[in-house]
Amino acid sequence: MIFGKLLPREGNFFELFNQHGEKIVEGARAFMAMVQNYSDPAERERYAVQVDAAERQADKITAEVNRLLHKTFITPIDREQIHSLINAMDDILDLLQDSSETMSLYDVRSMTEEVERLTDLSVKCCERVRHAVSLLAQLSKRDAAEAAIKTCEEIDKLESDADRVMRAAMSKLFREEEDVRELIKLKAIYEQLEAISDRCEDVANLIEGVVLENS
Repeated sequence: MIFGKLLPREGNFFELFNQHGEKIVEGARAFMAMVQNYSDPAERERYAVQVDAAERQADKITAEVNRLLHKTFITPIDREQIHSLINAMDDILDLLQDSSETMSLYDVRSMTEEVERLTDLSVKCCERVRHAVSLLAQLSKRDAAEAAIKTCEEIDKLESDADRVMRAAMSKLFREEEDVRELIKLKAIYEQLEAISDRCEDVANLIEGVVLENS
C-alpha cells in the first residue's frame, strides 16, 4: 500500500493536451493568415515562421507527454489512448507545416479559391479539436461528455465538407489547368490540405473512444 502511494499518479496529461490544442489553433490561424496574405512576400514569410514556431512548440509538448507516460504509474485514461491522441494531434501541426513548406518549395505564386476554402475548413476543424480536447478532464460530467461527442460529430461533418471541396477542386484542376507544372503543384497542396481535416477526424475518433470508455 505504501509502495502504491509513492508511485507517480495522474501526471499533467489533460493540461498538456490543452496546451497542444492551443498550439494547433495557433498554427492553423497563422497558416490561414499566410494564405490570405500570400501576395505579400514579407507577410507570407512572417506567418510561415509562426506556423513553424507553433509546430516546434507542439513537438516539445508531445515529447513531454511521452516522457511523462514513462514516469507515471496511474494515468487518468488508458496509456495507449494518451499515446495515440497526442501523436494524432501532433500530426495535424506537422501537416500544417508541410503545407506551408510545400507552397514555398514549389514556388506557388498565388492562391486559388479552393485553397482558401480548404484552409478555412482546416482552421474550423482545428478549433473544434481544441474544444473537444478541453473537455477530456470533465468527462465524469454528463454535459461535458455529450459536448465532446457533439464536437467530434462537427469535426466529422467538416471533414466530409473538405472531401467534397477537394473532389470539386481536383475536377476543376484537371479540366481547366493547362500548365502541367501548376497542376502538379496545386494537386499536392489540395491533397495536403484535405489531409489536415482527415487528421482532425482521427483525433475526433480517438476522443469519442475515450468518452465512451470513461464517461
